Amino acid sequence: MSLRDKVPVGVDDPKDIMENGREAWRLLGILSEFVEGAERLSPIRPAVSMFGSARLAPEHPYYQLAERIARKLSDAGFAVISGGGPGIMEAANKGAFFGRSPSVGLNIQLPHEQHANPYQDVSQTFRHFFARKYMFVRFASAYVVMPGGFGTLDELLEVMTLIQTGKSRRIPVILVHRPFWQGFLDWLEAKLAGEGMIDPEDLQIAQVIDDPDAIVAAIFKHYETRGFEPLPHERQLMLQL
Repeated sequence: MSLRDKVPVGVDDPKDIMENGREAWRLLGILSEFVEGAERLSPIRPAVSMFGSARLAPEHPYYQLAERIARKLSDAGFAVISGGGPGIMEAANKGAFFGRSPSVGLNIQLPHEQHANPYQDVSQTFRHFFARKYMFVRFASAYVVMPGGFGTLDELLEVMTLIQTGKSRRIPVILVHRPFWQGFLDWLEAKLAGEGMIDPEDLQIAQVIDDPDAIVAAIFKHYETRGFEPLPHERQLMLQL
């Protein structure tokens, strides 16, 4: 059978009508996630999004480091936004929960791994990764990226791509624990920059800082001459995310 022999299903076909109806309801559900998430998070400023592995126990050094960083950020006046699950996400929420500023969890429905941790002042659940990722970017004044797996790398590279392409404002992207990240950074320099896949200055989008106090200081330094509110041209960028 050739392509010209295949007759598309007509718009009056009951199955087609039913499927179109389902798709319309899916789109409305996605839209509702954006609207509800934006309404919940818009009053929470300034905020720092923290990323990291869901698979680490509270006894792990990365977990304990993330908790200390989040507590420092919270006491300094930053709300802390995490993925709301276990591991580093829990550590971030826990540190903020016992600090001065709100602890925010953007939970995701997954068949395994994800369950909401109990250290959330504000908790929002998503079905779609892209709606959740938008909230991480839209409401953050900085990103703190702990060691993690595919999800952490996905979020990190999404943020770096948005900044590189000018679709997002340039804000601090801080990688924590140099021994974990150094091989990745070397590869970016040798392969991506070395072979012309990115510009060498794109490597400056992220910086490595291991000390919790230095992380807080670096974020304040970035904003010391301008304040945390987006500038007019940055507001335009954020409307086009």
